[in-house]
Amino acid sequence: MKTLRLFVTLSFALLFFIPTFAQRWTAQQANDWYKTQPFLVGANFIPSTAINQLEMWQAETFDPATIDRELGYAESIGMNVMRVFLHNLVWEQDAEAYKKRIEQFLQIADKHKIKIMFVLFDSCWNDDPKLGKQMDPVTGKHNSGWVRGPGTKRLFDSRTWAGLEAYTKGVLTAFGKDKRVMTWDLFNEPSNSGYMDAVVPLLTKTFAWAQSVRPDQPITAGWWHDHPQSNELMFAQSDVITFHNYAEAAKLEAQILELQKQFGRPLICTEYMARTRNSTFETCLPVFKKYKVGAINWGLVKGKTNTIYAWDTPMPGGEEPKVWFHDIFRPDGSVFDPKETAVIKQLTTGK
Repeated sequence: MKTLRLFVTLSFALLFFIPTFAQRWTAQQANDWYKTQPFLVGANFIPSTAINQLEMWQAETFDPATIDRELGYAESIGMNVMRVFLHNLVWEQDAEAYKKRIEQFLQIADKHKIKIMFVLFDSCWNDDPKLGKQMDPVTGKHNSGWVRGPGTKRLFDSRTWAGLEAYTKGVLTAFGKDKRVMTWDLFNEPSNSGYMDAVVPLLTKTFAWAQSVRPDQPITAGWWHDHPQSNELMFAQSDVITFHNYAEAAKLEAQILELQKQFGRPLICTEYMARTRNSTFETCLPVFKKYKVGAINWGLVKGKTNTIYAWDTPMPGGEEPKVWFHDIFRPDGSVFDPKETAVIKQLTTGK
């Protein structure tokens, strides 16, 4: 009898504390949505004047003039989508002011005929994010100032998640019917930085918070690493399937075929293009177009993020590498390689 009572008690507890995901789009809904989309080509965007998400979005350093100019570069080669990272700290500081800056950003993007995929959380690079003046770039070092959100302290302290819930629901409520927003990417590489299984509770909650709002746009979080728990959760709850692939074209094609067979849902690659790893526009973009898979490379304009340098190959002298790792344009609008931009423009516009 005691065993039965314990079982019943635990069953009720599970009903109350394990979220449900009844509002996930069906595969048919996702594919119907995707049929209305063009061949999606774009970049992970941060203005060249910002070192990280906080510097991009804080009032003191928000730079609409640079954003306007650099999204114009993207438009000029036929790009039609940008993946853009938000940050919970800016929302928690002043949500209303942040909404106004997001609105201004969306107005600029819309002027350039570019839809936006917003990213809410991120497990990559520097821990313990703080508002205020951000660090200066470390010479020659890739993403030396990028920050995680929410960071380790809050990841392990569920008592702080009320603010993360308010941020998630607040952003999706404010812009969840906005046609300028294409997709919500809830968590970038959640198991990165050694988080592994530790990120699953917050990732689970984030999906539940997003589904409780149920925006008009698809919800996703993407494969980047072979980690069973987070991958199973993301694949099971995403409306559309997103993934990262920095491999050569043959391996990219093999992954696309595997994901299409496994899920039968639209595919968008939210990170690719690392020239020194043989992931290039000339070889990979035709593969994406062949299978109508969205293609969002890392980096648009060379800037304070230092992503022209490879992840694990810093150049302490700060000299420009002969082959850029990421990015397409210099801040003045000139390009690293005119052959690349010709390929991008031809595949996006036919010209």
